[in-house]
Amino acid sequence: MKKFILLGLLAAVLSAISLPLGADSPAKNYVIGFYNLENLFDTFDDPAKNDEEFLPEGKNKWTDAKYQKKLHNMASVIGTMAKENGTFHTILGVSEIENRLVLEDLVSQPEIAEASYQIVHYDSPDARGVDVGLLYRPDQFTYLDSESIPFTFDSDIDFSMDDDEQESFKTRDILMVHGRIDGEDFAIYVAHLPSRIGGKGGDLRSRGAEIIYSHAMDMMEKHPGIKIVVMGDMNDNPTDTSMSVYLHGKEDPSEVGRDDFFSPFFSMLKKGYGSIAYRGEWSIYDIIMVNETLLNAPEGGLKIRQTGKKGNYGVVFKRPFMVTKDGQYKGYPFRTFSSGSFIGGYSDHFPTFIVIGK
Repeated sequence: MKKFILLGLLAAVLSAISLPLGADSPAKNYVIGFYNLENLFDTFDDPAKNDEEFLPEGKNKWTDAKYQKKLHNMASVIGTMAKENGTFHTILGVSEIENRLVLEDLVSQPEIAEASYQIVHYDSPDARGVDVGLLYRPDQFTYLDSESIPFTFDSDIDFSMDDDEQESFKTRDILMVHGRIDGEDFAIYVAHLPSRIGGKGGDLRSRGAEIIYSHAMDMMEKHPGIKIVVMGDMNDNPTDTSMSVYLHGKEDPSEVGRDDFFSPFFSMLKKGYGSIAYRGEWSIYDIIMVNETLLNAPEGGLKIRQTGKKGNYGVVFKRPFMVTKDGQYKGYPFRTFSSGSFIGGYSDHFPTFIVIGK
């Protein structure tokens, strides 16, 4: 009898410690995340895209074998997250994708095919030919409508570009997807804000954040009580002006008002977490924020949950197989190319996610 009691207690303990989202997590969780897929291009020439480097005869010698390896790697990371979380993402925003085809190829990979991911994607005018997109599980997210929001310069921000430069500037549109999770209204924004190349673009990223914020406030007026998630490769940290001022991102949940966003990676950056590394410095550009309605939902409503014993509300997903093992970039994300050579890695970004539940 004692043997059976001990075995029962052991099973209970193992079950508790194996819960990846925390032993006190609710029975039903929904994972919402973001992943920069680092140049997920197909092997076909698209005259409307700047894809010359990612062709079999191009600079990167982008063959079908390399493309298939890349798809497998991306699916392996997503599948590993699902295995550890005990569930596939309900929502996964992605960036640096060439087109819808690459997403169709990705969701059909055996590691993640059982999730039956549906795709939301629009072609955008980005000069590099990359877009953002969103994958969702139709059994958990009911799609209602979506919109591709263009980048404009209609702002009081003092831009460094003159009128001609503004006219010719092309970047990724911002994706908004409206739907329902567990019967509750959600708006999901996916962004890939302008680059930091040359140490520039702070004004452009602030404008991108301003566009998202304005649209989100309009959605809150049109759909009272809507819950909003903003995610993306912002090319800025949560502490930067674009995120903390123009997107009203707050570190402390107690400071989040009706028109603010809670920024869980704000405090995590200060604790030393990072999703991307450059010249020895770690940053979290892969940001996810939630509005006050999702932060402070009443009992019985979906709200953002803490994800582990450290009290964080966000996760930077980093596992040994995703990390460079040696050399100049030891400890950095294990990427696809290094110094122009194909090294068969995953991405130069680690994915991030949050968990919501009742």
